[in-house]
Amino acid sequence: MQRREEELMTTMELYKMLPEGLRAEIIDSQIYMSPAPFMIHQRILNKINNKLFNYLEEMGHGEVVIAPMDVFFEEEKTSVQPDLVVLLDTNPAVRENFGHIHGTPDLLVEVLSDGSQAYDLILKKELYERFGVKEYWVVDPFSKRAHVFQWIDGIFVLAGDRIGHIYSPLLKIDLKF
Repeated sequence: MQRREEELMTTMELYKMLPEGLRAEIIDSQIYMSPAPFMIHQRILNKINNKLFNYLEEMGHGEVVIAPMDVFFEEEKTSVQPDLVVLLDTNPAVRENFGHIHGTPDLLVEVLSDGSQAYDLILKKELYERFGVKEYWVVDPFSKRAHVFQWIDGIFVLAGDRIGHIYSPLLKIDLKF
């Protein structure tokens, strides 16, 4: 028996029904799922988060949010869960205390997991570029290599490729991890 068209669920409706804590994202109406990250991923993520949190707290001009946190770029077809999200005080993105982030964050950080290189370095990089994320960091926890992409004139430009530390042109900070 076929369901009537008005009863069909959109991909976003299905996504919003997934259990809390499930590592899932929806990009252009396609759902992507991944297993929990390894311990080395979490250690690097914690180091970067602590340094960013302390810096932003001291400077008093923004906040950092650690995953999982949904960031809705497009309400009906794109929501991702970056490892870290930085929102500066001047950013008009909507931050719901009992919900999610709606709009484009200033800076996003992805720490690579086993098998996520193409996903983070191609698919998500293109997505973040399309929506005008000012800065995107990709960190390999094994080599400690950090790529910093800066959004200039509508495209990402490689602004840094270092081992063991990250220089952020946006925040004017050099983080060692």
